[in-house]
Amino acid sequence: MPQLPLVAPLYPAGREPLPPGISEDDREQLMQAKKYQSWMTMGMESCVAKTVMAGVGGFGIGAFFSLMSASFAYEDPYLRQQSQVGLSNTQKAREIFKDMGKGMWRTGKGFGKVGALFAGIECVIEAYRAKNDIVNPVAAGFVAGGILARNSGPKAVIGGGLAFAAFSGVIDLFLHRESSEDD
Repeated sequence: MPQLPLVAPLYPAGREPLPPGISEDDREQLMQAKKYQSWMTMGMESCVAKTVMAGVGGFGIGAFFSLMSASFAYEDPYLRQQSQVGLSNTQKAREIFKDMGKGMWRTGKGFGKVGALFAGIECVIEAYRAKNDIVNPVAAGFVAGGILARNSGPKAVIGGGLAFAAFSGVIDLFLHRESSEDD
């Protein structure tokens, strides 16, 4: 059958040409892998998955930051001697690890909430607008900042929204900038 120039060939579903190195016997495995890939892509593009991933990632980063900052809390030997008088080394270690764990949980929770809130709002705005540009993170930052400052009054809501929007816009510009030729 002669091929017409500039016309894409049509194949029945499931009978497309196989990639090089794949035999006809492997077609079923390839189709199964494509199906799983399609499911994973749909899952990763959903707002729920993005929100959960941002929350879990924020929790991990917050816990890590707290762990790193907790190491500086016990650097003052005078303070350490006053707060741990009469405790054995095992009891002192247990208290230190308990404090570190509480701090990691508290900070991780805070970072996770902020990450999930921002990612969820940004995803909803992006889905509604059907665009991926600088407006999405700035608008999501404004809304998220306002929500985070809601208990402090109307001025704080506006200020928090503006600050979070500016921060989100700067971070988005930094992450999506063109790399220079000199690098």
